[in-house]
Amino acid sequence: MSLSWVREGQGLVGWGCAARLDTSGADRFTDADAWWRQLCGHIDVDDAVGLPGCGPVAFTSLAFADRPGDSVLVLPEVITGERDGVRWITTIGDAPEPDLEPVRQPGTVSYSDGRLSSTAYRQAVTEAVRLMRESGGELRKVVLAHDLVANTSEPLDERFLLHNLAARYANCWTFAVDGLVGATPELLLERRGYEVRSRVLAGTAWPHPGRTDDEIAAELLDSAKNRSEHAYAAESLAEKLRPFCSELSVPTSPSVLRLRNVLHLATDVEGKLADTPDGSGLLHLAEAVHPTAAVGGTPTEDAVPLISELEGMDRGRYAGPVGWIDGAGNGELGIALRCGQIEQQSTAGAGSGGARGGRVRLFAGGGIVPDSEPDLEVAEVEAKLLPVREALEGVR
Repeated sequence: MSLSWVREGQGLVGWGCAARLDTSGADRFTDADAWWRQLCGHIDVDDAVGLPGCGPVAFTSLAFADRPGDSVLVLPEVITGERDGVRWITTIGDAPEPDLEPVRQPGTVSYSDGRLSSTAYRQAVTEAVRLMRESGGELRKVVLAHDLVANTSEPLDERFLLHNLAARYANCWTFAVDGLVGATPELLLERRGYEVRSRVLAGTAWPHPGRTDDEIAAELLDSAKNRSEHAYAAESLAEKLRPFCSELSVPTSPSVLRLRNVLHLATDVEGKLADTPDGSGLLHLAEAVHPTAAVGGTPTEDAVPLISELEGMDRGRYAGPVGWIDGAGNGELGIALRCGQIEQQSTAGAGSGGARGGRVRLFAGGGIVPDSEPDLEVAEVEAKLLPVREALEGVR
C-alpha cells in the first residue's frame, strides 16, 4: 500500500502499517481524533528534527458524507520526509524494507460508465438548476460529481499513477491513502502550531483553441457566475474557521490558479488560532469546516442531502479530507479531488484463473448555480478527469 503526500518535491512518503483505524459515519472525525491522541500517548518518541511531520504521522482519508462509508487512518512503519531542505526518516518498531520492485505499467487502459454516466450527470445538473431557480434564492449552489471507471490490462501499480501526477501537476498535492490516489489543487486546512491556512478554489475555466491562458484568466476573473460561486466557497470556509481564530485574513478578491488542464479562482485564507494548539487539533478543525461550499454547496445543510438525492451514488472518500497529521496535531489536509479509488489491483498470473488487470473509479465534479448551463458543466468535469486519465495512460 502506497502512502504519499507530496507537493513540488517536498512532503511525506510512508510504507508498512504499524497501526490502522477504520471508521465511518457522522462520528468519523471524533473517532479518528480520539484514536490518534490515544495512540500517540502510548508512543515513546525520539525526534531530533522537530519539524511538523516528524515523529509519529498518520496518513488519513475521510469519507465525504456522514452516512456509513469507509474512513481510514494509517500509521506507517516507515516515513520519509522532506521540508525546506531538511530530510528525515521516521521508523516505528522493526522497519520493513521498501518496495524496490520496478514500477509496473498498467498496459492498455479502457473506460466504461461509472455509477453516474455523463448523460445522467447532465440530467442531475439540469434538475439541480431547476430546483435552485424554484427556491427563490434560498438554495444558491449544489456541487455534483460524476464518476468514470478505468480498466487496465495489467495489474495497477499506484506508484505509476503517483509519479505521473507529480510530474505533470507539481503545484498540486499528490496523495495516496488506502487506494485513493490523486493530485488535488485545493487545501482544506494546514496547521503548524498556532498558524492555520486554507486554499479555497471555486470557479473554473479550461483551455480553448484560439484562446490564450491570459485571455481565459481575464474572462474567469470577469465572470459574474464564477465570482459569485467563488465568494460562496470563501465565505463558507471563513465563517466556519473564524470562531477558532484570534486573527483571520481573507483577501477581498481571488487570484487565478493555472493548472495544465484548467484554471481556477483561488483564495488563500490565513489565520492564527486563539486556543492552545492541543485544543484545536487538525482533525477537530477539519470537522468544523467540512464540507465547505466548494465541495458541498450553499446553504450546506440543504445542499448536501440534495447531492445524495441527485447523484444517486456513494462518493466514498472523493471530496473528503485527505492528507496527514502528526502527534502534535499539525498536518495538512487537502480535499480529495482529481482522484481515483482503486477497486481492483490484482497481481494474479495469467494462468492462475484470477483477474489480472486493475480497475480504478475516477471522480470529478463541479459547482452548480442557478445560471449554470448543463452542457458546459459536462465539459468542465470531463476536463477535470484529464489528470488521472492521462496519468493512467502515461501521457507526458
